[in-house]
Amino acid sequence: QLQVMESGGGLVQPGESLRLTCATSAKDLRTIYAINWYRQADGKQRELVATSTNGDTTNYANSVKGRFTISRDNVKSEVYLQMKDLKPEDTGVYYCNGQVWGPRDSGSWGQGTRVTVSE
Repeated sequence: QLQVMESGGGLVQPGESLRLTCATSAKDLRTIYAINWYRQADGKQRELVATSTNGDTTNYANSVKGRFTISRDNVKSEVYLQMKDLKPEDTGVYYCNGQVWGPRDSGSWGQGTRVTVSE
């Protein structure tokens, strides 16, 4: 089964940038239907922030449009989340979710990487 692992989180000040990496066990990421980035702020439910599909489509939550960019390297089987102009409300644990066979696959999850945006 697919395994994913997140990295790249850290502590930054508002306006700064971070790039998160989702490393997957896929032999070729093009065989995986979609990779999603979710985040969960303390005391709040998990929310979807970005999606990258093997059909070369991307989608973003309204709260991050224009600031976050999801991209992929199909050979390395890695997906990235470039986060710019970070805001305190972006703080939370970011999770990678891999859907292997389609949009109704509940997906495989990593352990998460924490992003803290604070003065």
